[in-house]
Amino acid sequence: MENKHDSALTVNAGIAQPPQVNPNVRAHLRKARTLSVDDYVEGILSGSRMILGRAITLVESLLPEHRELAQQIIERCLPHSGKSIRIGITGVPGAGKSTFIEAIGSYITGLNNQLAVLAIDPSSERSKGSILGDKTRMETLANDPNAFIRPSPSAGSLGGVARKTRESIILCEAAGFNVIFVETVGVGQSETQVHSMVDCFLLLMLSGAGDELQGIKRGIMEMSDILAITKADGENTQKALSAKIQYQSALNLFPLPESRWKPVSLTCSSVEKTGLTEVWKNVLDYVTLTKNNDFFERKRSEQNKHWLYETINETLRERFYTNPEIIRLLPDFEQQVLDGKISSFAAARELLNN
Repeated sequence: MENKHDSALTVNAGIAQPPQVNPNVRAHLRKARTLSVDDYVEGILSGSRMILGRAITLVESLLPEHRELAQQIIERCLPHSGKSIRIGITGVPGAGKSTFIEAIGSYITGLNNQLAVLAIDPSSERSKGSILGDKTRMETLANDPNAFIRPSPSAGSLGGVARKTRESIILCEAAGFNVIFVETVGVGQSETQVHSMVDCFLLLMLSGAGDELQGIKRGIMEMSDILAITKADGENTQKALSAKIQYQSALNLFPLPESRWKPVSLTCSSVEKTGLTEVWKNVLDYVTLTKNNDFFERKRSEQNKHWLYETINETLRERFYTNPEIIRLLPDFEQQVLDGKISSFAAARELLNN
């Protein structure tokens, strides 16, 4: 025992290891949870991407307290919105929507524009989250200081587009973005919803797929202001030019729309960066024409009216299904319908009378 200090081996105290978790994280989280409406509005109007992202998260939340807070923020931001060009972008599967958006988006930001991309991703049936993840599909644009990308899971709403996207547009405009892209999943029904919240509708198509003039595309083509044939490069260049002529002929058969804009068919290549200038020029020409003939403002007024009724319908539906009495009665009426004891119409009438 007396010789324990005579050993040549010594153990130094060493350096204390830092904690694996930042000790300040709790204070940071507490601060993050206590942002007021004023904090959100000031952050959005100053162009803070972090605050904008958090505000959109509130818009997308299903929690009543988040919705209430989101509505207050939107109300305050509304006077600062409406100064952008809203462009809906859709296309057939494989048309390269994300690649096109990244290419033309970089071109647009290069012209000193502020671009926000609200991309509606298909939802996972299990997690209800985004499957595709636009920030991984648009890596270059995601790192552009003049661009903001917000992928949102469709979460089962009609075609992946709902009131939340329109409210997100208002927040992005208040944050200073003067060009807004709304990308759809391209499944068909979502196009109608997107058309009711944008100024210009852009349809991306493929050439050489053997379906240039398929009747199923007629409804979408009628809504389109600009039709772009993508992947017009390499061996596909001639096919794209041929498809452009066919599509333009088809567009010429439609009556002139109320906007008085004659829809155009163009070709472009996101890889070779060709045709993008012409696409953007046509968007600007469309906006100039419709502003000069007052269709631009008239359309936005009609859209506001449309979303008034959409919001009323959605709120009534939500209140009906969350009513405690309906929750109690619905399973019994459902079983009676399944057993053939009562008709669907009679059951619905009984439930609506409660």
